[in-house]
Amino acid sequence: MTDRITLRGLRVRGYHGVFDHERRDGQDFVVDVVLSVDTSAAGRSDDLSDTIHYGVLAEELAADVARDPLNLIEALAQRLAERCLLNPRVEEVEVTVHKPQAPVTVPIADVTVTITRRQPARYAHNVPDSDPGPARYAHNVPESEIGRSAS
Repeated sequence: MTDRITLRGLRVRGYHGVFDHERRDGQDFVVDVVLSVDTSAAGRSDDLSDTIHYGVLAEELAADVARDPLNLIEALAQRLAERCLLNPRVEEVEVTVHKPQAPVTVPIADVTVTITRRQPARYAHNVPDSDPGPARYAHNVPESEIGRSAS
């Protein structure tokens, strides 16, 4: 059985896009993340170290949106998925990147890209109960490591 932790509506100013004005002026991006994770240990222990610290993850995702520009929101979604998968507790992640101010010539409410990524088989494993928690996995990762292909 897999449980889900969802972060919905993370709004961050970014400078992604293929047009000069997008990179110069920026725009708001909205991110939704659904993490597939076994929360049973946290349910029994009532201890944050047995689950995903979604407050810390939200800050990390926001920083990843705000940093160096990418041309495509597909690439941004990949960067964010890779951030989430740094924590081996996350079995699978679904990332939706919204670009509500996308430069299209007809009226639209939103443009989104949604991707689903899983832990690579060589890294997927059960996390032991003695695991020190999410801080071990998501912090102090060099920015140069996020956005590199996980396959």
